[in-house]
Amino acid sequence: RHTRQRTREEDRTRRPGSDRRAGSQDQNHDDSARGKGRGGDGWDSKRRGGSNRESEEASEEEDADGSESSEAEVSWIQWFCSLQGNEFFTEVAEDFVQDDFNLTGLGTQVPYYDYALDIILDVETPQDEMLTEQQQELVESAAEVLYGLIHARYILTNRGMQQMLDKYKKGDFGRCPRVMCEGQAVLPVGQSDVPHKLTVKVFCPRCQDVYHPKSSRKAAADGAYFGTSFPHLLLQAYPELVPEGPLQLYVPRIYGFRLHARGAESAASQNAAARP
Repeated sequence: RHTRQRTREEDRTRRPGSDRRAGSQDQNHDDSARGKGRGGDGWDSKRRGGSNRESEEASEEEDADGSESSEAEVSWIQWFCSLQGNEFFTEVAEDFVQDDFNLTGLGTQVPYYDYALDIILDVETPQDEMLTEQQQELVESAAEVLYGLIHARYILTNRGMQQMLDKYKKGDFGRCPRVMCEGQAVLPVGQSDVPHKLTVKVFCPRCQDVYHPKSSRKAAADGAYFGTSFPHLLLQAYPELVPEGPLQLYVPRIYGFRLHARGAESAASQNAAARP
């Protein structure tokens, strides 16, 4: 197990292990090439918040005021998790992403793996300038897929589960749509661990069933980015989250009278057959 230990200055030059790409890279590359960023309408221009002209104007204003302040940069992970529709995601710790052991097997599942990993870790290299606009779009898309697969592994760790637990307690994942569950908070779950197959669903700890998220934007996320095991592992780790008491069932009535047992069983069997 080899863990990358890198400072922010090293991040801006070259990620250790990136020599797996074809060709060699000059560690002391020109600062002007590094300063160009990833270009286009992609993540880099949004992350740095504005154009160079705006930065120069802000710098002149700071100099005029005699104050020295630096604009805090937003990381790619923070930017991605803040997008509308990505509210179910939590921020994966950077040291988790830097550990090769945690990424075992992902290199064969994600195209442009090294480039995508550099984007996630905010690493800029001269080879980024060699990519065409179409290739840059593919790399950015691959970065989202790679982060999703890393996220599915991270939320199974103690740190990841604690972060997701905080979101669960705040109701960030929504509430169970079943009336008898009385607004029980739900957890995200995937129906497959293979990406690009099924979208994310929500699991109710009370009725033990899955539903579509209320928000269509949130429902568009890939279920593999949360995995099939997460909610069940979380409830095993925190058994106090499982609601106590028997599950309340809806009782069908006609003119205030409960249906005959045989009729109720027939209705129940029909409902069970109709459920997905």
